[in-house]
Amino acid sequence: MENVLRPLIVIGGSVVLTLVIGWATDQLLRKADERHRETPLWGLLRRARVPYQLVICAALLRGSYDQLQRFRDYRIGIGQALTLVLIGATAWLVVRIAAAIVETSYSRYARAHHDAARVRRVRTQVSLIMRVVTAIVGVVAVASMLLTFPAMRAAGASLLASAGVVGIVAGVAAQSTLSNMFAGFQIAFGDMVRIGDTVVVDGEWGTVEEITLTFLTVRTWDERRITMPVSYFTSKPFENWSRGGNQMTGIVYWHLDHTAPIEEMRERLRDILRECPAWDGRACGLVVTDSTPNTIQVRALVTAKDADDIWTVRVTVREQMLDWLCRKHPYALPRVNTAEAILPADWPTADGHRDGQPDGHRDWHRDGHSDGAATAHRVPEPPRTGRG
Repeated sequence: MENVLRPLIVIGGSVVLTLVIGWATDQLLRKADERHRETPLWGLLRRARVPYQLVICAALLRGSYDQLQRFRDYRIGIGQALTLVLIGATAWLVVRIAAAIVETSYSRYARAHHDAARVRRVRTQVSLIMRVVTAIVGVVAVASMLLTFPAMRAAGASLLASAGVVGIVAGVAAQSTLSNMFAGFQIAFGDMVRIGDTVVVDGEWGTVEEITLTFLTVRTWDERRITMPVSYFTSKPFENWSRGGNQMTGIVYWHLDHTAPIEEMRERLRDILRECPAWDGRACGLVVTDSTPNTIQVRALVTAKDADDIWTVRVTVREQMLDWLCRKHPYALPRVNTAEAILPADWPTADGHRDGQPDGHRDWHRDGHSDGAATAHRVPEPPRTGRG
């Protein structure tokens, strides 16, 4: 009977004691969170309740399993398993506590500073620091688990002796991975690109959504995700529209006829921008930037507070200006001239006559058409009668 009751008491007591300690600790953290609303630390620490209870339960069982006579034959195996669980749970708890501390520090910094670019930079650094901490804790935990096996401890001396050779081989084999890792640190602490920045890469513009030690994800305007190695941003040029501030300047082009009413278009541009909420009011302008034999190039300059708003302003100005031209000034739209050329009366011809008529008795006149095109016609010479 004792062989049955003792395991139940030891295991049941450990579980009950773990639940009681976990509940009491959670209540203390909840009260601390209610008293200190200015910091999210205590609320974030409550997320570590599961690994915390797992550590307590594994430690209690690890210290009392020797008392179980029923499992004495399996003492080594049970002790090994409990040790592995204890190491894993401890690593999990350390990661949760570190995440709570880092997130609290970032929240305080974000509340104290209103510069969006600086806050995004710190956010990028914090996310990479957490990934590094998680990787380090994971490696240490795995190494500690391996060292609990006697065979691994015996092979430790030989592993250390060959560490130099293995390091060289691993460095050559993982050259690309290591370069990406160092590039990730360079991006995080060199302030090249941050989470939330608007960038243009390979002709695609989007927002940086995630930065890790090896890759970076850009979310495009149409909800696609472009994933690329972080070394791309340290080896190739790219556009960062959020660098130095979020304010943007955009341009809109039209190709119009030479008779386009430029001054009226300037007034119409101001009216459109006044009714556009995305325009930030900093600047606007409209000028003729180029001309060809058939058209002129008109450019409008507009501003907005960020990349999303500048897109809205540009499409609004383009659409409403074209609609206004079609309704009020259709003649300003590009046209293809299909009329025949009309030569002046005194224009020299191939035979040397100034009026373009070899005998000096023919005349030219213009015959107008409804579409505005003009066609040249020769007036027939009157019949000669021999009089006068």
